[in-house]
Amino acid sequence: MKKFQLPLIIVAVLALVLLRQGMFVVSEGEQGIVTQFGKPVGEARLAGLHFKIPVVQKVHRFERRILKWDGDPNQIPTSDKRFIWVDTTARWRIADPLLFLKTVATERGALSRLDDILDSVVRDTVSGQLLVELVRGTDYRPSGDQDRIEVEGVEIPLDKLVGREQILDTILAKARASTPEYGIELIDVQIKRINYVEQVRARVYERMINERKKVAAEYRSEGEGERADILGQMQRELKGITSEAYRRSVEIRGGADARAASIYAEAYGRDKELYAFLRTMEAYRKSISENGRLVLSTDSELYRYLKKP
Repeated sequence: MKKFQLPLIIVAVLALVLLRQGMFVVSEGEQGIVTQFGKPVGEARLAGLHFKIPVVQKVHRFERRILKWDGDPNQIPTSDKRFIWVDTTARWRIADPLLFLKTVATERGALSRLDDILDSVVRDTVSGQLLVELVRGTDYRPSGDQDRIEVEGVEIPLDKLVGREQILDTILAKARASTPEYGIELIDVQIKRINYVEQVRARVYERMINERKKVAAEYRSEGEGERADILGQMQRELKGITSEAYRRSVEIRGGADARAASIYAEAYGRDKELYAFLRTMEAYRKSISENGRLVLSTDSELYRYLKKP
């Protein structure tokens, strides 16, 4: 009995090994293609437990998730002869793993193909657009009622310009036309950064400064106008208040003077001789200074109270 146990054990071990090699698991987020002597067999395997012929067949695993492509920054001239650095990125996924395996085989190969496709499309599209179109949004409108923009001395209507979103849509549509043949679905293309070469940067900064100065001058002019209106209204109100106060003061002063005159007249009217005496004394006080002399004749009215007190 024992002499048959060893072969059975060997057969069992071999069976377990073959069974182990004949099973494979595809994880979530993955898809697998089985090849036999380098040729694909069947459809793509999705997440779960699957079987293959040991040794003869091989499993190739690919991502089902969205993948990232980052291009190298390229120096590209725009249609208005401005050189800029354009840095783009894209999102893509493996839509047909069987075709993907036949054409590019690996993700590295796919990235290489995307380099060729996207770099070419981005360069062609950017070189056909104005710089202002690449840096402005579709819904951007300048301040005021301006309906044109000046580019290199030429005025262009705003409704003839496109924005960055439309340019990106054009890039995506052109690139998408070339990716399905590799089993790739291009999902999105975005411009990460636009940087100007030194010469263009100086001109762009100068233009930005001039635009800000123009806007500042408009605000300053409006502020000066408001200031003039406020000062004018303030002056008018001040003059009205001053005039009314002066009128009231004159009325009060006139009434007081009239009242004082009436009181004086009533008081002096009771004793005319007293009134004459007081007026004479006041005349003496005003006429004679500390170091002065008063010369009167004996028949002068002023001398009357000195002569006969």
